[in-house]
Amino acid sequence: MSQLALPLQLADYAVFDTFLATGNEPVVDYLRSLTRAAPGEGAWIWGAPATGKSHLLQATCERFGDRAAYLPLADLDAAGPAVLEGLDSRQLVCIDDVDSVAGDERWERGLFVLCNGLIDAGHHLVVSAAAAPRESGIALADLRSRLQRLATFHIRGLDEASRMAALQLRASHRGLELPADTARFLMARSRRDMRSLYELLDKLDLEALRAQRRLTIPFVRDVLQAG
Repeated sequence: MSQLALPLQLADYAVFDTFLATGNEPVVDYLRSLTRAAPGEGAWIWGAPATGKSHLLQATCERFGDRAAYLPLADLDAAGPAVLEGLDSRQLVCIDDVDSVAGDERWERGLFVLCNGLIDAGHHLVVSAAAAPRESGIALADLRSRLQRLATFHIRGLDEASRMAALQLRASHRGLELPADTARFLMARSRRDMRSLYELLDKLDLEALRAQRRLTIPFVRDVLQAG
């Protein structure tokens, strides 16, 4: 089985223009530059859940178009490491949640073969994980050594004001106006991580389209109360 046969699609919102870079400018600048970087460069991006790692990997793939492949390993465990075969032909491979297969000998050997193929071809590798390379739990020493050579970036979470700005940026990308008072109301009545806020925004977008309503506080309150 090859990755090409898998139904992996990039999220339509996952582009650099919809990622609020506040506090994470170095990693965003680096990933944006990969299309003109020297052969073989890549990155290890680590941080807490819902801080935008998947968004950044998909945004990087979007810039490379058909020359890139995106693999969310946490969702591909059942498919097995055969999905990695032949991917070294792509100019960019982005592997999300690489630590989700840490300690699995089959996956680690498959990743090592892929890393070698990408390096030999002068192609790029970008991976994400919850921790820095040395704390990732990868057991295969040769693979760990390869991955430690990647430029490493710690992605940081957003503060309160930046979370609201990120939410408004996402709303604007969807063609919605999210006033500051509505955004504050929404954030005070939902989980504060960005993944939960974005999922709620998706729901509000759908309901606003159905009702032909703007995102006012009364409308948002009605949607939240309706569950």
